[in-house]
Amino acid sequence: MRAFAQAERFVSEVESRKLRPAYVFVGDEVFFRKKCRDAILQHLVPPDLREFSLFEFDLSETDLAEVLDRARTPSLMAPFQIFFVRGVKTLFGRGSNEDKLNAIEQYCGDPNPDAVLIFVADHISIPVDARRMDLTDKERYERIRETLGRYCAIVELGRVEESDAVRWIQEYCVTREVKIDLDAARELVDSLGGDMMMISNELEKLILYVGDKKRVTVGDVETMVLAAKQRSLYELTDAISARDRTRALEMLDAILSSGDGDDASIGHLYMLAKTFRQMLVILERNVRDQRMLWAALWQGFRVPPFAADDIIRQARRYKSKRELTRAIRLVAKSDLALRSNPPSKRMVLEKLVLDLTAEPKPEPEWMQEELGV
Repeated sequence: MRAFAQAERFVSEVESRKLRPAYVFVGDEVFFRKKCRDAILQHLVPPDLREFSLFEFDLSETDLAEVLDRARTPSLMAPFQIFFVRGVKTLFGRGSNEDKLNAIEQYCGDPNPDAVLIFVADHISIPVDARRMDLTDKERYERIRETLGRYCAIVELGRVEESDAVRWIQEYCVTREVKIDLDAARELVDSLGGDMMMISNELEKLILYVGDKKRVTVGDVETMVLAAKQRSLYELTDAISARDRTRALEMLDAILSSGDGDDASIGHLYMLAKTFRQMLVILERNVRDQRMLWAALWQGFRVPPFAADDIIRQARRYKSKRELTRAIRLVAKSDLALRSNPPSKRMVLEKLVLDLTAEPKPEPEWMQEELGV
């Protein structure tokens, strides 16, 4: 379980208080970042001293020199200080950044023993297979390794293999004295696209839902997760395919107002992209009923039974493959925007809905030929 090992190593260092002067959290997997942060709060920050021990900075708003000066200064109120520093990409902006990097190196050479710096590089996404990392993200990561990596410990917060996520679910349920069927664990991971933050949140709800039964089945997952997530998703895609902009925005607001809020934005996009890809297959194979649907969609790519008729109807609202490939491209564009740490994730998703419900502009002839339309 390689993805878990990095976070667990950091947690063990926190527990033993054998910390490096500075760390770089590389990756946008919220689940592991929360795990590391929770360990810090539990072992290093007394609840009554949190105001004097824990600090948050963003280098796009605060000068690095000020952050380092605060880190060097011992606190009269707290025995230990933690500094979370976001906006790491500003250290590698245009122009020379040697002075900033040298300042961090100098601090690490003579640090405050009662403080730790944690640089958060969440503008980089690390996929399950690192060889498939986006070229831009790969270049950014290499730059961090070659500079900050020389004097800061790097902690990768990457995506999780589905099999590892299933194993984690089973192990976690044991700690909660709950049994989860293997098929149920797999269904939970598959339905949420391997997003560990969403998986952990939904698992907590499932454990509460089964109560004294102490067992989670596939039926429980379908009732509590697929129904809760996908029914609202299909209502959203229904409004989008009908180009009902008002209803689509209302559905988006309802989804974002749920318990997961903006933190689940990447998961929502994953499910949207999957739905539009399913529609594309339906249109390409001229699917007209459920029997044809089960033959057209392969195992792991099928829709839940309650959504079968809905997705066929929605797919047939699109006049051509070009319209659906356009929708998939728009979702991919929004995914990149979300991973670039935007000021507002809600605005990114609202713009996506506006674009998806707008009448598509005619594509150039060369693009139509390339798409086969």
